Parts: sequence; C-alpha cells; structure tokens
Amino acid sequence: MKFIVQTLVSRLVETGNLKITYPDGTSQTYGDGTGNPVHLRLNTRKALWGIAFDPAYYLGHYYGTGDIDIVEGDMYGLLKAVFTGNPDFKYYDTGWNRTLERVRFLFRWLRQKNSVVRSRRNVQHHYDLTGALYDLFLDEDRQYSCAYFERPDLSLDDAQLAKKRHIAAKLNINRPGQSVLDIGCGWGGMALYLARQLGAKVTGVTLSDEQHALAVKRASDAGLSDEVKFLLQDYRNTEGPFDRIVSVGMFEHVGRPNYLTYFKKSAALMKRDGVMLLHTIGRTDRPTANNPFIEKYIFPGGYIPALSEVMQAVEKSGLAITDIEILRLHYAETLRHWRERFMARREEAKALYDEKFCRIWEFYLAASESAFRWQNLVVFQIQLVHDQQAVPLTRDYIGRGEDCLRAHEGDAKGAQRGARQFPKEASL
Repeated sequence: MKFIVQTLVSRLVETGNLKITYPDGTSQTYGDGTGNPVHLRLNTRKALWGIAFDPAYYLGHYYGTGDIDIVEGDMYGLLKAVFTGNPDFKYYDTGWNRTLERVRFLFRWLRQKNSVVRSRRNVQHHYDLTGALYDLFLDEDRQYSCAYFERPDLSLDDAQLAKKRHIAAKLNINRPGQSVLDIGCGWGGMALYLARQLGAKVTGVTLSDEQHALAVKRASDAGLSDEVKFLLQDYRNTEGPFDRIVSVGMFEHVGRPNYLTYFKKSAALMKRDGVMLLHTIGRTDRPTANNPFIEKYIFPGGYIPALSEVMQAVEKSGLAITDIEILRLHYAETLRHWRERFMARREEAKALYDEKFCRIWEFYLAASESAFRWQNLVVFQIQLVHDQQAVPLTRDYIGRGEDCLRAHEGDAKGAQRGARQFPKEASL
C-alpha cells in the first residue's frame, strides 16, 4: 500500500513542497521544494490503506478521526499542493479510482431519490446544527451561498449584499406588492431584502426548523411580518401562483432524479408573465458523482449538476431560459472568507461540538474552496420564464436595477418604498 501511495503522490505533486511521514516512521518529500512546506503524517496503517484505496473519501474521513495529522501547514495548503502540483494529472481518471468514480456515478440515483421525508432529513442533518456555529463564520445576514465580489477587495458582508442586489435586479421586480416565492429561503435574508428594498410580498419555504424559527423572528423584529411569511414546507407542497420565484443554494439538494419535478412545479407556481432566478452550484465538465466525503458528512442526498443535466430538465418543463451567467471564482473567495473565519474561531466551534467535528469542517471548507479554485465547480445563475417578453430585450436593466437598489439600501425600514423608482416594465 505504501508503494501505491508513493506512486500516486509522486505523480500528483511535481511542484510544491509536500512531506509525508508513513506509519512505519519513514518520510518522503515530494515536489520541487517551492512554496510553503506541508507535512502530512499518516498515523495508522488503516489510514495508509484508505489513501491507497479511495483518497477522495478517506483523506477527509481519517483526518476527522485523527488517523491523519498535518504537522506543518494546514489542510488548504495540502490540497493546494495536490491540485496544483501537476495540473495535467487527474488521479480520478486513472486505474482503480476511475472504476470507483464510475460505480458511484451508476448508483447516484439511489442516493439522490429525495422524497419529501428524505429531503427533510437531509436538510436537518446540516442546517439544523446550532445557529451559534454559523454565526462563527457567516456574514451578519447569514447568507450561506456564493457571494458576488464586484471588486476583489470587498468584505464578505458587502459581497453578500451585492449578491442579493444582483439577484434582485435579475428578478426584474418592477412594482410594489408583487408576490415572490423563495424556495429554500435559509434564514430569510433574501426574502427580507426583497421586501425591504422592493416592496415585494414574499413567501419563503424551508425544511430546516432552525432556519424557519430564526427567519420568522427576523421578519417580526424588522416589522415585515405582513410582507414576508416563512413556511416550514417542501416546495412540492407549496401553492401559487407567484409573480417571481427565486431559489438560492437550494437546487444542490434536489437530487438528479427530481430535476424534472422541480422545474415542472416551478412552472406551475409561476404566473405566465413571471420570472424565476435559479442560483446553484454547477460543474463545468461532464456529469459525474459527488465527492463521497461531502456526500456522507456534509450534504447527504445532494448533487452538483453539469449544465447539460439542468438544461435537459428545463426543456421538458415548459419553461424557457432567458439568461445564464457563470460566476467564476466568486465561491472560492466566499469559501476563503468562511474558512479563515472558522479557523480564527475554531476553539469556539470545538466548544459547541468536538474535535472531530472541527476537523471534518476544516476539511469541508478547504476542499470546497479547492474545488472552486482549481477544479471544476462554478455557480450558475439561470433566469427562466414562460413568456420571453417577461424581461427586457437587453441585459442593461440588470445594471440599472442594481444602481436603483444600491441607492436605496440605506433605507433600512423601507419608509420610502412607495416612492421608489422601480425599473420600467419589460418591453420590446
């Protein structure tokens, strides 16, 4: 097994400075000695066997259990060495790892057949962790999705505000009182923004008890309970119709077998002149299986689609796509902020849970950032309609809408809502 690991790492890390100490006490250095040094120690033979058999799963698993330690550097530095040390070599496309990927791909439908009951259980696994954990690393509005860095120097809070502004502009809400459905509303930040800034009547749905309770409280505290209501409900049980639909960071939990159901239900919930904006993680290459570590420990039942898989379902749903934007590296920067914030307050996270939990989340945040920075993950923003005349002919309205929203974001209580200059009605 040691020889297999040595061979694999030698091909992965041609540049960089990675040292591995094996269970027998011997050490070997890989790379050309450039960059920050990273020292990985395999404490047990089962860790060695795990890395040889299935590194995609066992690196994170055995780091979590303590069978693997990082003596120098950190997990992000290790993954950087692995993913940038030889960009032309993809370990998952070779030998046994290719077979594992194919098997996982073939059986993905079984793991992603998310019924209403199973979907709720999957959501509770992650999103019903104590809110105190998320307060350690998210922005003040608890946006747990990709931020939008209009400038590289934006703070996390400003970039998350820019994300909400960008999405709101694409929804083209052009008069007060329009109804909006927020599928997967999280802790309510997007819904509250649309109500506060655009006078929308928003219904948010979530399957998380923790998210629902806080979202309801936030609406009450903001004096927006009449404008925004949050339901502990599956989107499949929601009744419409709505003028607008927004879904941010929820589609990743739908599961590939349910894509057609998702888009058909969205089509049924949206009025004929409505607009929908879907914001989801996607992959730039062919459809494949999820990372097995993330699937088990972080997001059970989830799936990251290729654009071809989304398009296939949309085409059968009766909806039309009017705009697609690919956000490149924005999530990598978002995750960098989350990772750095989490590590700065790691002891507080350990007090909430335990050391194993912290190690698992270290790996989750570092691996996710690596996937967006050096691998194949991006974010799709897809705009959908029934009627192609529901949005203006050119994309200029998005910038105008953002300018309008930016001018009014200081009006926290929405006192001037009725006097706002909404974008003009969509027309040709």
